[in-house]
Amino acid sequence: MPRVGPEGLPRLLAGYRPDGPIGLQDHVAQYGPPPWRGGHRHGGPLIDAVEASGLRGRGGASFPTGRKMRTVAQHRGRSVVVVNGSEGEALSAKDRLLLTSLPHLVLDGAALAAEAVGADEIVVAVDRASRRAQASVHRAIEARRAAQVGGALVRGVALPSRYVAGEETALVNFVNGGAAKPTFTPPRPFERGVNGRPTLIQNAETLAHVALIARYGPDWFRQLGTPDEPGSTLLTIAGAVEHGIVCEVALGTTIGAAVTAAGGATGTLSAFLVGGYYGSWLPADEAWDVPLLNATLRAHGASLGTGVLYAFPVGHCGLVAAAQVADYLAGETAGQCGPCVYGLRAIADAMASIAAGQQVAAMVERLHRLFDEVRGRGACNYPDGVIRFVETALRTFGAEVERHAAQRRCLLAPPPAMPIPVFDGRWQ
Repeated sequence: MPRVGPEGLPRLLAGYRPDGPIGLQDHVAQYGPPPWRGGHRHGGPLIDAVEASGLRGRGGASFPTGRKMRTVAQHRGRSVVVVNGSEGEALSAKDRLLLTSLPHLVLDGAALAAEAVGADEIVVAVDRASRRAQASVHRAIEARRAAQVGGALVRGVALPSRYVAGEETALVNFVNGGAAKPTFTPPRPFERGVNGRPTLIQNAETLAHVALIARYGPDWFRQLGTPDEPGSTLLTIAGAVEHGIVCEVALGTTIGAAVTAAGGATGTLSAFLVGGYYGSWLPADEAWDVPLLNATLRAHGASLGTGVLYAFPVGHCGLVAAAQVADYLAGETAGQCGPCVYGLRAIADAMASIAAGQQVAAMVERLHRLFDEVRGRGACNYPDGVIRFVETALRTFGAEVERHAAQRRCLLAPPPAMPIPVFDGRWQ
């Protein structure tokens, strides 16, 4: 019998081994064999189960997974399933962990989804900087091919290490031989994606959940979480905590409880960054008891996003940290539209001036004008995410803005180093 219990945790991470990836035989012993049912075009039992489970995508957009699957299944012709393992979010490590340590769980989900939507091809996209994940996925694909597991053809691709490379139209464009840059829509990938075929794109964690729902059913999935936001989710917890980790928690777990799962804070906290660099800053005292639920987080101007929780310590300058990240994000634009190219650079420059204590009041006013001018005008949603990051930083670190306005030299300590990837500039 598989060792994934009907209650409690871990679920996805039940087979995690710190000494290396789990092999196919041990994977089946841990989770049970995949319930292959044969092809079911235009829906079928798995899509029904995923819809009943209430699973939403764990890649940031939180779109209902079953609805997305059914939409692809209802289109004519053979479709394609794409595993989005790009994880361009610099603070996130959850999908990389799954692809490196538990690749068969992700590939099970992809193969079961392919069977349900009528796909004969699966593409697994992994950041090319994630060499261990690439190697693990390659070995898993070969092992499954030798064991004749799954019906669809599976191949891997190495994505450029760019923030927007994982945006679904950018991903499709790259798989089709173009640059990993977002394209104007419509059509959406579910209409015409890889090689012009209907394409289901899901991130690695979402497909791992699909693999377990197929085995144990929607009622099992709903034993954790809340009625409106059921199940578990993976969190990358980093910053001023004892142990930076990827952990699995039930949806509805409070931010404070998640920090405790990471060994607790290393000292007094001033803020949390929820959702990563595409997310929102929240004051620590306001956020500590907030449940990790999108409905609740929205009331605080945040969302779970890519499942990142970054703890920021008291006594360090949050404005300097936010300015450094804003500069990085401005450099990650795909360079395809004016609001992104010029607007994000102007936002980053204004933040740098505020962090340096230069013309603070004028720069804050300029930022609010830029927010209005740029928001909603990009070719994709990337500029809106950068605005959210900067706007919530100004609000959360408001006392620091006032101090910087009063004196040029910041009296707080420099911020802890936040991950700022250095990329080679290649989009292909």
